[in-house]
Amino acid sequence: MRPDATARLGEEILEGTVEDVSYRSPDGRFTVAQVSIHRAGGKTEPMTAVGDLGEVAPGETLRMHGRQSKHAKYGDRFRVRTFTPVIPSTASGIERFLGSGMIPGIGRALAKRLVKRFGDRTLDIIATESGRLREVNGIGKQRAASISEAVKIRREEAERLAFLHGLGLGPAMARRIIERFGDDAARIVRDDPYLVAEEVRGIGFRTADAIGRAVGIPDDDPRRAAGVALHVLGRGADSGHTYLPRSVIIDEARQLDVPAERVSEAVDTLAGRGVVVLDEVEDLEAVYAPPLLRAERRLAKRLRVLSRPRAVPAHAEGAVRRAIGDTELSDEQERAVASSVSHGLMVLTGGPGTGKTTTVKAIVDAQHALERRIVLAAPTGRAAKRLTEATGAEAKTVHRLLQWNPRTGGFERNREAPLDAEVVLVDEASMLDVQLASSLVDAVAPSSRLILVGDVDQLPPVGPGPVLREILRTEVAQVVRLTRVFRQAQKSAIVRGAHAILEGKAPEPSPTGEPTGDGDVFFVRARNPEEAHERLRQVLQRIVKRYGFDPTADVQVLAPMRRGGFGTEALNAMMQRALNAEAKPSKPGALSVGDKVMQLRNDYDKDVFNGDLGVVSRVEGGITYVMIDGREIQYAIKDLDQLVLAYATTVHKVQGSEFPAVVLVLHGAHHVMLTRPLLYTALTRAKKLAVLIGDRRAIARAAANASSTAAYAGLAHRLVSAADDEDDDQPSNAATTPS
Repeated sequence: MRPDATARLGEEILEGTVEDVSYRSPDGRFTVAQVSIHRAGGKTEPMTAVGDLGEVAPGETLRMHGRQSKHAKYGDRFRVRTFTPVIPSTASGIERFLGSGMIPGIGRALAKRLVKRFGDRTLDIIATESGRLREVNGIGKQRAASISEAVKIRREEAERLAFLHGLGLGPAMARRIIERFGDDAARIVRDDPYLVAEEVRGIGFRTADAIGRAVGIPDDDPRRAAGVALHVLGRGADSGHTYLPRSVIIDEARQLDVPAERVSEAVDTLAGRGVVVLDEVEDLEAVYAPPLLRAERRLAKRLRVLSRPRAVPAHAEGAVRRAIGDTELSDEQERAVASSVSHGLMVLTGGPGTGKTTTVKAIVDAQHALERRIVLAAPTGRAAKRLTEATGAEAKTVHRLLQWNPRTGGFERNREAPLDAEVVLVDEASMLDVQLASSLVDAVAPSSRLILVGDVDQLPPVGPGPVLREILRTEVAQVVRLTRVFRQAQKSAIVRGAHAILEGKAPEPSPTGEPTGDGDVFFVRARNPEEAHERLRQVLQRIVKRYGFDPTADVQVLAPMRRGGFGTEALNAMMQRALNAEAKPSKPGALSVGDKVMQLRNDYDKDVFNGDLGVVSRVEGGITYVMIDGREIQYAIKDLDQLVLAYATTVHKVQGSEFPAVVLVLHGAHHVMLTRPLLYTALTRAKKLAVLIGDRRAIARAAANASSTAAYAGLAHRLVSAADDEDDDQPSNAATTPS
C-alpha cells in the first residue's frame, strides 16, 4: 500500500479565511497572516499562521498543513508547511473573496451586489454564464467578460495549486512547476512526474518518485525506470563524470528497486528518443548526456589541432632573454618559458612555493617581447584578479572573456568569431570542466597557442569532466612540472604542510609563540559539534585580535560537507548569529543585510557565476541587493535559491580562491570525504593563516588517503584516438549543463 505523499507525523490540517496579512518578509518567503479558522457548527477561531504563504491576500480561504508552535515573544502560532487555496462556497465567503481586491474590476461594493443577486452560485454564474452579470447595476458587456476571465483564471490557479500541494509539494516548488508547464502543469505531473524532474530545476528524482507513488505509478513502470536511469546519470554528472557505463547505471538502479532488465530497456528507449547517447570508451558501453558527449568530442578535436608543431621565429630566444632580464629562474622555469613560445598547447603545473606565479609573469613578458597578442583568463573572479596582480596584464573570467549573450543564450566568442589573440593563458585550469573548456577552446583560433596553468593535485572541477587531469594522462600537450620549492617559500608552514600532504603526511603546526602572518598553521581540538562551534567562535576572536583580519571579508571557514553538526549549514547559522548583529532570519538559512553569501550556479543574465562571493547590501521592494566584485546585483524572490550563506562553505566551492585566513573544520564524522585532494585544496586556499579545528586522526587519515574517486571521462581516450574527427564543426557557444 502506498503512503500518502502529504502525510507528516504530528501535523494538523486546518481550514480558514485570511483576515489580514500583518507581515511579509522582503524576500516574500515568510508571511504572518491572521486567519479565522473554520470550526464545526459554523464557528470560527482566530489564529496566527506563519510560513511561506506565497501572495496570499485577505479574503482567501486556505487549507493548511502544519503544526502548532509557541513563539517566545509572539505567542501561539500555526507554522504552515504547505497549503491549498480553497475557492469559497458560502455567500459570505464568496463576498469576501470577490471583494478582497484579487479579482480586477470588483471592489467590496460590487462584490456585495453580485452576491446579493446570485447568492452562493455567484462564482459559477461568473465563470459559466457571464452574460447574466449585466443583471447587476454597473456591469456592462466588456466588464462582465473581463470579470469572468479573471475568476476563471483564479479558480484554475487554485485547482492547480490544490493538486500540487496535495502531492506534498511546497509553495515555491509548486510555483516553479506552474511557471514551467502553465495550464498543463497538473496533467503533466500526473502523467509523468519523472519528466518534471528532468525539466524543472530543484525537483529531483526522490520528489518525482514520491509524486509517482502518490498518483499510482508502479515500481517497475517504464516511466519510473527511465526516471531512475536519468537520476543516476545526473547524479554521476554532479560527481564529475561525463558518462556512466550502462552496468553502473543498472547497479545503482537496483538500489532503488528497479529490475536490471527494466533499466536496460529504459536506457535503450531514452537513447531512441535522443535523451541519452550510447558510445564506447575504453571497452566500456558508455551512456552520455548529449551535451557532455558533444563537448568532449569537440574539445578533444580542437586540442589535437592546437597541439600540432609550430614554427619558432629565429629571434625568439633573444627576445625571451631580453624579456626575462635579471629575473632569476630555475631550469624548470626557463624550460616553461621556452615551451610557451615554441608549442601550441602547453600545461604548466606545480604545487605551492614552486614559482608558478613568477613563471607565468615571465611567460607573459616573453609573449609581449615577441609582440604576440596574449589574453589572460581564470575560471573565477578572484583567480582572475590575482592573475592581473601577478602579471600586470588584465585578466578576465573565462565567461567574460567569451562574452556571454543572454539574448542568444550563447557565447559571442566561438569558432566563427574567435578571440583576437595569438596566445590564450588560463590560470587555475584544474577547475575547467569539459563544457567550459570546450567553449573556451572553441574560441581559440587554430593558429593560436593555448597555455593551461594549474595544480593537478587539487580537487577536480565541480562540473563534469576533469579536463586538466585527462590532458595529463596523454602526451598531447607539452607539460612542464615545477617541483623545486624555493627557499623563501619553505618558511611558510602552509607551503610545508601542503607538500607534506602530497607525501601522505599530516601538516605540522607552526612553532608556538607569536604568529608571524607568513603562512602560519595551527591545530585546535574539537571532539563534537558543540565543542567545534565554541572553538570556532574563540578562533575567530583570536584571529581578529592577533592578525587584525576582518572575520567576514578576510576569513573563510571551510568544511567537507553541508549537513550535520560539523557541516556548513550548522556553522553558517552559528556564524550568522555571531558576526551579523542585523541578522534576524525568519528561518534557517534566510538572508539578512550584511550577510556573506555565495552564488550557487551560473547566471549569465546577471553576469555572476557559481562560487562568486558577495555581501547582502539591502533589501527593498521584494528585491535583495548583493555586492559582488564591486557590482550590486539584484535578486527577485524567485532567484533567491541561487544564494546561500557563505560564512562557511564547502572546500569544493572555493577552488580557485585564496583568502588571508582559512579555518578548516575536519572531523572523523566526515569519513567519506577525508581525502588527500580535499585536505590539500583546503590548506592551499590560505595565504597567511590556516587553522584546523577538529580531530588530528581525521587530518592524518585524509592526508594518507590518496584515492580520490576517479571520474568516468572519455577525453583522454578521444585525445589519443582519431575516431571523433568526423564530428561536425558546428560552433560550440552554449553554456548549458545537463539537468
